[in-house]
Amino acid sequence: MPSSAYSRSEHLRSLWPWLPLWTVVALLAIFSHGPMPLYSTRTLAVAWEMWNHGHWLVPHINGQPYSEKVPLLFWLIHAGWFVFGVNDIWPRVLEVIFGGTQLVLLSTLAHRLFPNRPWVAKGAPWMLLALGYAFLFGTQIMYEVLLAVWVLAALLCLTPKAGRDEPRWLLFGLCIGAGLMTKGPVMFLHIAFPWLLGPLWSDWANSNRARWYGRGVLAMLLGGAMLLAWALPAGFSGGEAYRQRLFFTQTAGRVVDAFDHARPFWWYLPMIPALLFPFSGWPRAWAALITLRRPLEPGLRFCLCWLLPILVAFSLISGKQLYYPLPEFAGATLLLAGAIAVLREKRPALADNPWLGTWPLGVGGILFGVLLFLLPVLVSHDMMHGEYVDNSSHYSRFFSVVFILLGAFLLLRGRGEMRRLAIAGLIGTLTLNTLFTLTMWQNFDLRPSAHLLGAADTEGRAIGYLGNYEGQFHFEGRLTRPIERLSEGDALQAFARIHPDGLIVARPEKLEATDLRYALLVQPFRSSWVVIWPAASLAELRAGHIPPEPPHPTRVYQVDNWRFRSLQ
Repeated sequence: MPSSAYSRSEHLRSLWPWLPLWTVVALLAIFSHGPMPLYSTRTLAVAWEMWNHGHWLVPHINGQPYSEKVPLLFWLIHAGWFVFGVNDIWPRVLEVIFGGTQLVLLSTLAHRLFPNRPWVAKGAPWMLLALGYAFLFGTQIMYEVLLAVWVLAALLCLTPKAGRDEPRWLLFGLCIGAGLMTKGPVMFLHIAFPWLLGPLWSDWANSNRARWYGRGVLAMLLGGAMLLAWALPAGFSGGEAYRQRLFFTQTAGRVVDAFDHARPFWWYLPMIPALLFPFSGWPRAWAALITLRRPLEPGLRFCLCWLLPILVAFSLISGKQLYYPLPEFAGATLLLAGAIAVLREKRPALADNPWLGTWPLGVGGILFGVLLFLLPVLVSHDMMHGEYVDNSSHYSRFFSVVFILLGAFLLLRGRGEMRRLAIAGLIGTLTLNTLFTLTMWQNFDLRPSAHLLGAADTEGRAIGYLGNYEGQFHFEGRLTRPIERLSEGDALQAFARIHPDGLIVARPEKLEATDLRYALLVQPFRSSWVVIWPAASLAELRAGHIPPEPPHPTRVYQVDNWRFRSLQ
């Protein structure tokens, strides 16, 4: 066999342990329930509206240009819809493809940065697939997983490969452009620091600084030109208000004084252990990081040049969400894998110390399994209560066995400790997702409301929404017209006068007797309710009058025992 063919064969075999496992588990998780409001449903609503109305250049939501996002993810969804028709299966499969691509890129990046430590390339993907938050968020139809693909691809272009130390600048620029077309200017932030600090980790950059920075700037300009090639015609097509938001308000508003998700400077720091779980609970990982000493090898310096500055940068940005640094999760696992590889070589006593093993997580898994087993007793004796607790108690004993077995699995000693932890983390996350599907998904499933509104839209009846509508009904209901945003008072009364046969969607925190008597439909949603009214009936009630009795009783959907008791 030729050496190149042999190398490819070996590489494919090295993917086998983790890529098929992750793919199967991800597919099970992402298809265990429908698209999640509001993240996935909003993305699908934009893709549907672009598709239905032929807005191929400018994303739209609820009849208005959508300046918050750029169109690459929507175009990829449309590509599948051209082949398979409009559905929510293809967008979910896309997310699984993105996640698998991310794992492959991480393995390749680890091989480039740690050429003398093959364990890093094998271990880093295992670590990334086991991160609970990253896995669960990766099952949302959102932009960050695709963005992570372009971030890793761009950083891979910067790293040396066999026979070539200079970065692939053209590919670097193209990957930057693809990232910009996925999430906008934040792509620059994700890749800026490894490039700016290149001389600290790259010998080639240190020896060729002028070329490194000069060609890097040209690559950045190429990426920016790709974004402008879309943004300029889109800005003129979308109108003055859209153009203003697209070029100025939207990005600046999140960076300086967030109009949404404003958090304090330190907000990310206490979240890091949760984001890196289960490896944040593995003593050997902490020992590996704490015992790192200078001089650090290039791969570790690369990780630090990437992660530390961007943590500071994201902390300085006013708007914060846990998924904003999702591309950096790969960098965190790369750092952990590199540190553990160094520990295995330079401190074998610590690398084999049983007290630094996975036993704390094993004990925690067993205790959690015992808690799940006892949950029905605790609920029946009024020792624990809550909507999630009460609903979970119906199935918790079946799932307790899984966590007890996973805990025992983590108490095992010997080779493959990290892999055991990764498998346990992945299976544990899938188990929790399945428990959520069986117990709480009914409080997130908006299909009854969306289908009712879709039927009304087909009949030409106007629909209003009290509050801030975020597209959660448009895709599932295949709505073709906007939902009018309303407020209590004059706006509601005017809507009812103009559209006497229209419908109004309300989101009360608690239900009143009138909601169950005069409304068309009531269903739980998150911690509140969705109530769909005939516009005339709601206007009468708000004006202090008694509306006529409805021809049919209110349809009440998916009310669990906890919600039922709250209605009494």
